[in-house]
Amino acid sequence: MSASLADKVRKDFPILSTGLAYLDSGATALKPQVVIDAITKYYTDYPANVHRGIYKISDQASIEFERVRGLVQRFIGAEHEEEIIFTSGTTHGLNLVSLLLEQKLKKGDEVIATNIEHHANLIPWQLMSQWIGIELKFLIVNEDDKLTVEQLEKLITPKTKILSITQTSNVSGYSPPVKELATTAHEHGMIVVVDGAQSVPHKPVDVVDLGADFFAFSGHKMCGPTGVGVLYGKKELLEELEPVIGGGSMIDEVELTSATWAPVPEKFEPGTPNIAGVIGLGAAIEYLTAIGMENIQKHERELFNYAIAEFQTKLPGVTIYGPTDMSSRCSIISFAAKNVHPHDMASILDQENVAVRAGHHCAQPLMKHWGVPSTTRASLYLYNNENDVDMLVNGIIKAQELFAE
Repeated sequence: MSASLADKVRKDFPILSTGLAYLDSGATALKPQVVIDAITKYYTDYPANVHRGIYKISDQASIEFERVRGLVQRFIGAEHEEEIIFTSGTTHGLNLVSLLLEQKLKKGDEVIATNIEHHANLIPWQLMSQWIGIELKFLIVNEDDKLTVEQLEKLITPKTKILSITQTSNVSGYSPPVKELATTAHEHGMIVVVDGAQSVPHKPVDVVDLGADFFAFSGHKMCGPTGVGVLYGKKELLEELEPVIGGGSMIDEVELTSATWAPVPEKFEPGTPNIAGVIGLGAAIEYLTAIGMENIQKHERELFNYAIAEFQTKLPGVTIYGPTDMSSRCSIISFAAKNVHPHDMASILDQENVAVRAGHHCAQPLMKHWGVPSTTRASLYLYNNENDVDMLVNGIIKAQELFAE
């Protein structure tokens, strides 16, 4: 298998020298030294604000900051740099989308989401329902834990305006057929919003081919720093929408009682941005691009298949949640062991130097659909190898032995 990829990159991540099996990249990815160095270089060599100072280090900061916009554009296949808005992360991006699209909604209009969404793609629409009276409708996974175009077609009415959906579930790693769903939505004149937090770090993404009108993701899940993310929006949509957050940098001219706006994307980026974070994000994109997203996807697929085989052959009494068709999912394994609470499982694995997450994973509706309060989640990334999986499996066996009836 392509374990050699992990062998090549593990040296780039300082904490892995401790022998840690880090299997919580779904929560946040480890940071390679080049990202750490890029952030340090900004704070050390040119720690100035952007787009303001008429002096050398401010010019350098502005150039480095804006360079990242082009990196992001190419990384996700956007057509224009102006379509890239820097945010604090996926949650900020999805909240910003809902606030912006309020301008296109009225009482009684419908927004469709799904029951596999992270809370960040549910709560903003719930708030919008409370504020202006839109109706929320939901695609519910079928008996195979999948979503289909046929389900969507049954929900759409003349009042349906938006489809908001994840490209990859943060709980099971399932990837719905977003491209096909988006095509159907567009045929009915709907706007498509996509949560890309768990997809962008793991596989090639082309937002145009996908059919996303808006697309949000975070830097910290793709080897970048925390507190920075991206909202992509189609240029024609961004140009017709009014800003919903005001301040400096996003204006053209201000009077005491009125103002005009800077062009996109600046009109949606008020205030001093997370300059170090954006520069760190740029370093992460360059790092991942040099490795190749296709290579990362291939490595994760092979390691995921190895992990599933180990679970199925060595871990009786362990239930894996999500679609049984493993070809529709990758990178994430949510599981529960008989007689072992997920939190106990995570604690025992921690004693074995294995880091996983336990809980509802900010996806309580999906937990309730499965009839469980929580699961343990192991999430794989480019720096994981078979030894990490072996440590996980052996730790689970130890937990099962401790809690055996």
